[in-house]
Amino acid sequence: MIDNLSWVVAYPEILLLVMTCVIALLDLGVKTPMRGATYVLALLTLVVVAILTGNYAASGKTLTGFGGMVVSDPMGNWLKCFAAVAMIVTFVYGRAYSAQRDMLRGGDLFTLGLFSLLGMFVMISGQNFLVIYLGLELLTLSGYALVALRRDDLRATEAAMKYFVLGALASGFLLYGLSMVYGATGSLDLSEVLKAIAGGEATLKGSKQVLVLGLVFVVAGLAFKLGVVPFHMWVPDVYHGAPTSITLMIGGAPKLAAFAIVIRLLVEGMAALAIDWQQMLAVLAVASLLVGNLAAIAQTNLKRMLAFSTIAQMGFMLLALVAGVGKDGANMANAYGSAMFYVVTYVLTTLGTFGVILLLSRNGFESEEVADLAGLNQRSPLYAGVMAICMFSLAGVPPLVGFYAKLAVLQALVAGGTSFHIGLAVFAVLMSLIGAFYYLRLVKVMYFDTASQTAPIEAGADVRSVLSINGALVLVLGIVPGGLMALCAQAVASLIG
Repeated sequence: MIDNLSWVVAYPEILLLVMTCVIALLDLGVKTPMRGATYVLALLTLVVVAILTGNYAASGKTLTGFGGMVVSDPMGNWLKCFAAVAMIVTFVYGRAYSAQRDMLRGGDLFTLGLFSLLGMFVMISGQNFLVIYLGLELLTLSGYALVALRRDDLRATEAAMKYFVLGALASGFLLYGLSMVYGATGSLDLSEVLKAIAGGEATLKGSKQVLVLGLVFVVAGLAFKLGVVPFHMWVPDVYHGAPTSITLMIGGAPKLAAFAIVIRLLVEGMAALAIDWQQMLAVLAVASLLVGNLAAIAQTNLKRMLAFSTIAQMGFMLLALVAGVGKDGANMANAYGSAMFYVVTYVLTTLGTFGVILLLSRNGFESEEVADLAGLNQRSPLYAGVMAICMFSLAGVPPLVGFYAKLAVLQALVAGGTSFHIGLAVFAVLMSLIGAFYYLRLVKVMYFDTASQTAPIEAGADVRSVLSINGALVLVLGIVPGGLMALCAQAVASLIG
């Protein structure tokens, strides 16, 4: 059933879709290599969408439309707002890099980026298995094309093929799992699935064994989208092979959407099976922390190191989802709010990290090796400072926001009260200590090694301004994290309530 409320719920998606099509058509008349008009129009679109979703989120209202298949709630709208802002920053950082490599022709970077954001929005809003899956496919199909955007680069083409094959396999896992859950519960709507599972055998159309087996496939598909062990094989190869601006587009905003569908499917749809999926997530988290941190130490390529870092960081985030136990609403809101805070701050830090890498890359030179950062402080104390702040934050050094994010997850685990949760917290601390090595190694290279490059670092005013704000936010949100943490906790609390 489509009524006026349905259109209100979908306004951000409708606006984004219409403007993406308009930008694709108008770009046909743009001839400049930097695609100035397309770039400005894309940024204006994203600013309007971010303001619109931010207003929706600030209102605190939860609205449903299209027969209950789409929802507009505070958690979803805040994630949409943050994703739109992350895409703005990605376009600002990646424009010059992409133009130097002839990746802006046809405006494909901007239109595919906007289509991928639309996929994220649909995923975040989905209250129905089909809606969530359609959004996921729109995001991943755009991602495959973006990775292969540099057609003359064999490494990028190889990465796109690996991403496509493994992504198709993971999508099959997720779709097969969702079909089994549908077979067991008789519904595609998350609310009906939740009621059927909570009602027990009397309301299940199939056996409990079919439901749990479907849950295994769903968790496997979600684990691939998050890039956690043992479904992490694509992450280092795609991060390394893709052009750096595309690596940022894949490693930034989509993490917010991946977190959203984990919450939608596991918490909103299958909370009654929490004891089952939390055990699976605990195994994935422990394996990701161990493999991600140990493998990152051995990397000399900067993008591969950050890829393994991402695997470890997502493992740390999963620990917060494991911490939400029982029927205590406050405990669950604290745990899942900590997970949301962790993902948002991780994306913020990742943007700053890749912003500096993109800045150091120039025409004919990729700043991809750890050695390429040698002596960066001698060339530009500002950019070295931003990179150092991001590295310290990822390592969890106070008073930066990464420290508070890790602390919030550890507090949620300890609040679980069981020896299992406390053991996970101790393990996470030990893995963070190991992870600090490769983050601090970069700081050492920037400040104490002799500069290997002497060419001046050129950047537009927009890049310098956004990068400075990015670095400042990582510091400021670490000193005063209360506002963002409260926002995340309230958004998740309204969802659980």
